[in-house]
Amino acid sequence: MSWAGRTAVEIADAVRAGEATAEQVVADHLEAVAARDGAIGAFRAVLAESAMADAKALGHRPDLPLAGVPVAIKDNVAVAGQITTNGTRAASPEPAPEDHPVVARLRAAGAIVLGLTKCPELCLYATSDTRNPWDPQRTAGGSSGGSAAAVAAGMVPLALGNDGLGSLRIPGAACGVVALKPGHGLLEPPPHDWFAMSENGPLTTTVNDTILALTVMTGTPILPEAEDLRIAVATNPLPPGFSVDAEFQEAARAAGATLREAGHTVVDHGRRFPMSLGWSTIAAWYSCAAADSHDLDESKLEPRTRSMARLGRFLQRTRRDGSRRRDDWRAYGADQWFGDIDVLITPTIAHLPPSAEGWASKGMARNAYADITFAPLTGAWNMAGWPAMTLPFGRHSSGLPMGVQLIAPPDGEGLLLSLAGYLERAQPWSRHAPGH
Repeated sequence: MSWAGRTAVEIADAVRAGEATAEQVVADHLEAVAARDGAIGAFRAVLAESAMADAKALGHRPDLPLAGVPVAIKDNVAVAGQITTNGTRAASPEPAPEDHPVVARLRAAGAIVLGLTKCPELCLYATSDTRNPWDPQRTAGGSSGGSAAAVAAGMVPLALGNDGLGSLRIPGAACGVVALKPGHGLLEPPPHDWFAMSENGPLTTTVNDTILALTVMTGTPILPEAEDLRIAVATNPLPPGFSVDAEFQEAARAAGATLREAGHTVVDHGRRFPMSLGWSTIAAWYSCAAADSHDLDESKLEPRTRSMARLGRFLQRTRRDGSRRRDDWRAYGADQWFGDIDVLITPTIAHLPPSAEGWASKGMARNAYADITFAPLTGAWNMAGWPAMTLPFGRHSSGLPMGVQLIAPPDGEGLLLSLAGYLERAQPWSRHAPGH
C-alpha cells in the first residue's frame, strides 16, 4: 500500500502510532512525483535527498501533529538552503539563509519539505503553464497553480501557497482542492505582501487537513464553530458586463440550499461590486508588478511582466494606483457592502480554466483579459483583508470540478471551516483528479 494519496491527518496518525515511518511515507510520495509530475509540471525543484534525510532524522515522534507529512512549498516562500525564484529568471541566485516562519512551523510540527512548486513570474497571473490534473490541456490556475496541482494529483497531501488577489482560491477551484486565504494578520505574509493584500495559506484535499494545517501554521487552535448564521448567496456579484458560468452559479445556489437545510438562514445577495472597486483592484495589481520588479534586472523579465511594471509605475506616479479605494474598502466599504450577513457564498471562478499553453510568451493585454474574465471573483477580499476559502462542490458538465467561495468578516476563519466541513459531509468530493 502506498501512502501517496492519503490525507495529512491519516499519515500523521500512522507515523505517530508507529504504523508507518516517515521514510516510507516520503519515499512513496517521491515515487508519485516521479511518475506523475512529468505530465503536469507542478514542481520547480524536488528535494529528494534532503527530504529523505529529514524523514530519517524525524524518527518516531508521537508528539508531532504533522509527523512525516510531505509538504510542498510555493517557490516564493523561503526554504533554507534553496533559491527562491518567485517564478522569474531575474531572482537572486543566493539560497535562502533560513526558513520563512510558516515553513519553520511546518517543519517543527514534523512536516517534510518535499519540494518547491512552480508559480508564474512574480506570482502576477491567474493562469500558469502548470497543467491541470483534471484536464492537462487546461491551466492549473495561478499563481499557486503548482501547489494546487501537486495536491490534486496526490503528489503531496498538503501544500503551502499564498493569495494576493485570489492565488490560492483560483487554482484551488480549478484543480478541485480546498484552499483557504486567512484574514490579514493571522499569518506572516510572503516576502512580497502586495500592500498587505497577500496571505500565506494551505491547500489540501479535506477540511480536516485544512484545520490541522492552519492550526500548525498559526500556532493557535482554529475552532470551527457556526450556529444559526445568516448566509447570503451571490451568484454573480460582478459589475454589469461580467459573466459567470451558469453551472458555477448553480453550484453556489446549491451550497446555500444545503446550508439552509442545516438550519442557517440563507438569503440572496443581489448587490454587485462597484465598478470603482474593479478598476482599483486592477490598478493595485499593476502596482504590485511595479513594486516587485523594482530591484530586478528588467531585461530578464518576461515581456508581459515588463509591460505590467511600466504601466504600474505610471499609475503610481499619477496617483491612480488603487490605494485610496483599497484603503476605503478595507476600512468600511466591504463591511457596508456585505451588510447584515455572517458569511457570503459565491462561485470561486467565473469560467472554466483556459488553456495551459504559452501564457509566459503572450502579451500583457492577452494575459490581463484572460485573468480578468476567468477569475474576477476573488480580489475584493484581498482588498478588504478578509478571510475567504474555496472548496469543491459538484462537477461541471465538462467533467471539471466546481468550486464555491466562502467569505467572512475578520476573524471568521472558524465560521468558514465549520460551514465547509458541513458541505463536505453533505456532498463529498473526489479528493484527487481521476487517475491520480
